[in-house]
Amino acid sequence: MTTIEFPKDLKWGAATAAYQIEGAAKKDGRAPSIWDTFSHTPGNVKNGDNGDEACDSYHRYKEDVQYLNDLGVDVYRFSISWPRVMPKGTDELNPEGVKYYRNLIQELLDHDIEPIITLYHWDLPQTLQDQGGWEVRSTTDAFKEYAVAMFKEFGDVVKKWITINEPWCASFLSNYLGIHAPGKQDLQAAIDVSHHLLLAHGKSVQAFREIVPDGEIGYAPNADWLEPYSQQQEDIDACERDMQWKIEWFMDPVFKGEYPQLLQDIFAKHNGYLNVEEGDMELISLPIDFMGINYYSGSVARYKEGNGLFEVEPIWVDYQKTDIGWPVYADGFYKLLIHIQQKYGDVPIYITENGACYNHEVEDGVVNDQERIDYLKQHLTALHRAIKSGVPIKGYILWSLLDNFEWAEGYSKRFGIIHVNYRTFERTKKESFYWYQKAVQNNWFEL
Repeated sequence: MTTIEFPKDLKWGAATAAYQIEGAAKKDGRAPSIWDTFSHTPGNVKNGDNGDEACDSYHRYKEDVQYLNDLGVDVYRFSISWPRVMPKGTDELNPEGVKYYRNLIQELLDHDIEPIITLYHWDLPQTLQDQGGWEVRSTTDAFKEYAVAMFKEFGDVVKKWITINEPWCASFLSNYLGIHAPGKQDLQAAIDVSHHLLLAHGKSVQAFREIVPDGEIGYAPNADWLEPYSQQQEDIDACERDMQWKIEWFMDPVFKGEYPQLLQDIFAKHNGYLNVEEGDMELISLPIDFMGINYYSGSVARYKEGNGLFEVEPIWVDYQKTDIGWPVYADGFYKLLIHIQQKYGDVPIYITENGACYNHEVEDGVVNDQERIDYLKQHLTALHRAIKSGVPIKGYILWSLLDNFEWAEGYSKRFGIIHVNYRTFERTKKESFYWYQKAVQNNWFEL
């Protein structure tokens, strides 16, 4: 057996997001988000599912924190529902919403689990969407107002914060490809949203320094890895274009103060233009304390003329695939982390999401999800390789603690290490829970 042992100071954790687990969509003053609107519109979400009840974590948060305690993790990453704490998107706070998160935070602290708060995990208040949403600059000021309120409410006890989760998904997947809320298919809208998300991030970082001077703040872009199908230059260039869309478009502005010119030129050919005002890039590139990375998959890819904006075609040949259809490509995880360090230097990194979809059900009280365990072994080995190569990894946060509402896939896809019965809300620890629990508590595992 080969032992993979991690540094003693590595933080272990698990993650969730508000709309995916909380439920209580109309309770205690919460207002609708764009995901309430999107999921209640026929045809948008598989099986007509929505997050009205989700995992009912709003009422069961103490039970869920006890699971985190059993797991033995150091940190719990969760998001605040903007329309729960600030129903109008700006102005007054909702006392009941604030109380819920204060109680959750206290419950975590009582169990010696450090909270990491994500401010935006896609649930924009619908009232702001009605005013133009992320396509208009005023939403960046609304976000700053919301962020400032949260820093003031919780910054005394919560010291690690994430501004924006997966800005690529919140911009291009949601406004160009139309797969997520608000479901638009408009390149210009997506480009505007991408810039405004980063601008909102920068404005919030600026405010954070004054309000929580002893805290740490970052953001959590998603990325995958494309390996050129061949050493032909056209294949190499195609992979480069597509990865810049996920990586450099959202990292160059933060770490270099500029957007990639290659992508600006490609967008312009399709009548999509970047609208940057004076002072924007200075705000976006304010120093942050860490970067989150969400990684799930990757593949080999090649050039294909006319195939999308970037003329690239993924080739999913002999990969194992998870139940959501994504290739298992742990080597891409290692290569991505090396690439980011080489490109942006020694920025401290938390893996803020990594996990797999396997739809095992409970049989005789047991959920035998060996495939998820194998996935975690492969990806934690890739992470270990990156650490040994000098990448400054500060923590690994598994997605997800619970099976939950998987966005446009509804409840048809399970990512949790705890099985949730969506009728009774009964939780059942999967075999992957016990495996991860042992790895966390030992700080090592065996291959």
